[in-house]
Amino acid sequence: MKIKNLLLSVAVFLACFGYAKQPEKITLIDPANIDIFSRSNTELNIMRNAIELTTTSGVSGVYFVGNWDLTGYNRIRFKVKNFDPIQSLEMTVHLQEELKNVSMKRHVKAGTMTKLFVVRPNEEKTMEVMFPPVIKHPEVNDCFSRMKNPPYSFCGHYAYNVDLSKIKVVKIFANRHLADTRYMVSDVEILAGKRVEPEAWMQMSKEKFFPFIDKYGQFKHKDWEGKTHSDEDLKKAREIEEKDLAAHTGATDWTKYGGWKNGPKLKGTGHFRVEKVDGKWWMVDPEGYLFWSHGVVRVTPSSGITPLDKREYYFENLPAENDEFAKFYHTHDILLKPYYTARKLKSTYDYSSANAYRKYGPDYKNIYADLAHRRLKSWGLNTIANSSDRDICMMDRTVYTERIEIHSKPIKGTTGWWPFMDPFDPSFGKVLRERMLSHKEQLDDPWCLGFFVDNEIKWGNTRSLAAAVIKAPATQQAKIVMIDWLKEKYGEIAALNRVWGMEFESWEALLANRTKVSKKADWDLKVFNKRIIETYFSTIRRIFKEIAPQKLYLGCRFAGSNADVLSIAARYCDVISYNIYRSDLRWFSLPTGIDKPVMIGEFHFGALDRGLFHAGQVYTENQEERAQMYYNYVRSALEHPLFIGTHWHQFSDQAASGRFDGENFQVGFTDICDKPYYETIAKIREVGYKMYEIRSKAK
Repeated sequence: MKIKNLLLSVAVFLACFGYAKQPEKITLIDPANIDIFSRSNTELNIMRNAIELTTTSGVSGVYFVGNWDLTGYNRIRFKVKNFDPIQSLEMTVHLQEELKNVSMKRHVKAGTMTKLFVVRPNEEKTMEVMFPPVIKHPEVNDCFSRMKNPPYSFCGHYAYNVDLSKIKVVKIFANRHLADTRYMVSDVEILAGKRVEPEAWMQMSKEKFFPFIDKYGQFKHKDWEGKTHSDEDLKKAREIEEKDLAAHTGATDWTKYGGWKNGPKLKGTGHFRVEKVDGKWWMVDPEGYLFWSHGVVRVTPSSGITPLDKREYYFENLPAENDEFAKFYHTHDILLKPYYTARKLKSTYDYSSANAYRKYGPDYKNIYADLAHRRLKSWGLNTIANSSDRDICMMDRTVYTERIEIHSKPIKGTTGWWPFMDPFDPSFGKVLRERMLSHKEQLDDPWCLGFFVDNEIKWGNTRSLAAAVIKAPATQQAKIVMIDWLKEKYGEIAALNRVWGMEFESWEALLANRTKVSKKADWDLKVFNKRIIETYFSTIRRIFKEIAPQKLYLGCRFAGSNADVLSIAARYCDVISYNIYRSDLRWFSLPTGIDKPVMIGEFHFGALDRGLFHAGQVYTENQEERAQMYYNYVRSALEHPLFIGTHWHQFSDQAASGRFDGENFQVGFTDICDKPYYETIAKIREVGYKMYEIRSKAK
């Protein structure tokens, strides 16, 4: 069948459906009447009521273009068959009003309805996505800020204001998969029926809806299993948990550090190290026992901090300044506080600490810290991962990792959580040295696994950093070094101009240049890009050897990279760390020639059945599915020879009203009131208690 050019597409449905009675269903795999498109990297084989997709890169899918009035319809139904025996497909379906943005990207905005789902290896899954209810006061949805998802995401999951009488595009696509992936989309139908009735709170005016956050930091207008309604509920939850902890005392085959007591005993050095044993990478604990790091990020009572600036009307019963709970206007997470400052957020409230105070009393910090260690052991976790409370880490009861961020002089024009710091600038090494020495107690602590340095750096492609340098100010140290290198290579500026196709009058003019250069400069940019990366990692490694020779350099927690970055990082890092938000890790491999241990710095799953509005990076239908996904992910890492640990992000839920960047994810092991999600805890125990057996028996 012919695939038509998107720019030439026309609305054919007025002719097809111009009669009075609407059909019971609209069949979308109908190339005679509906325009069907895909990306250039994807081959479509259109059959009778089915489309087989074969793709060469990590994003693929199909979209149907028309002009639909779906007023009388209430759902879309379709099947997806995953032919891959190893990797899951993380799928998205979009219904949107505009043709302007038809990229295969997840986006949540007005005019788009979104649903996420996962198709396991070799699975065929039928999806039936209900359309959102009609909302009486859509203007309420325009009142939210600094929230990745507002309450109205309950309407069909991640659905914003959508006019179903004006739908132009239906997209079904997969994100973040391997090349050479093959799957089938079939039986795509939009079905007639009455849309679901909205809940009462969805029909509230602004005057009735706000405030919508109660004194515990929970969504006020909805109820769910485990919601806290009173301080008495908190006390009952504490009693229930103490019984649960007493009934589950932890794995019996662990050393005091959480290593494998019944496994091989190697040389103990008094600190953690890595070693490959029988074809699998392991950590080795200070006593010489094999160790696999099963951990969780952000073990802190301050996980539920939320900005108040220009949003005070969100919150019910905020304490007065003379109230005993006013202290939680001033408690902070040490690692994340700079992120609030960078966004000029001045006023916050720490709901999670306030709830811990309600639950445990004035000594809540010490009680919470003791409980954290007891919980981790009981749950089958042996590592407090990065961004956690230092006082909790330093109790010599659970192994921990630390994270250092280098906030020195950046390369102008780079972006990310923070700009990329100029590794040639003297401030780079100076700041790193100062930051490491500020952790002096941990440098010699046998309970400290090692240090991550930085987080989710935006590396771009193999020329991006150098492309930013060449148009940076003349005072940029990396640019000065780059110009010196180019002088050495070309001698005269005229020689560079001939190769680059530029007309710089002098080397000084190139140093002063603030605009991008021609594509002909790409070879030189790529060469210097490698030098930037090399200087970044080698400087960190050198200072590690100088200040913390016994500690593991755990890498930079990749959330995207390129081949140059990986090959260079592998030469300097003891461990390559990734934050991988996927269904599992069976598909994972390192580039040819790289054999290093790999640590998962972050992963998680979430659902919308416990009062929050966003499920995080990987959506699941409910707590039971979330728990099973946890088990699947960790087990896939245990059975993979490269992985030496997984660290869940994060210990407790984020605030329903969002943190500094709006994240308001249901991704905790506990909720904002410090109540465990027992469905997930059961699966953590199931895999954690037997993790050494699983890894030792894996082929």
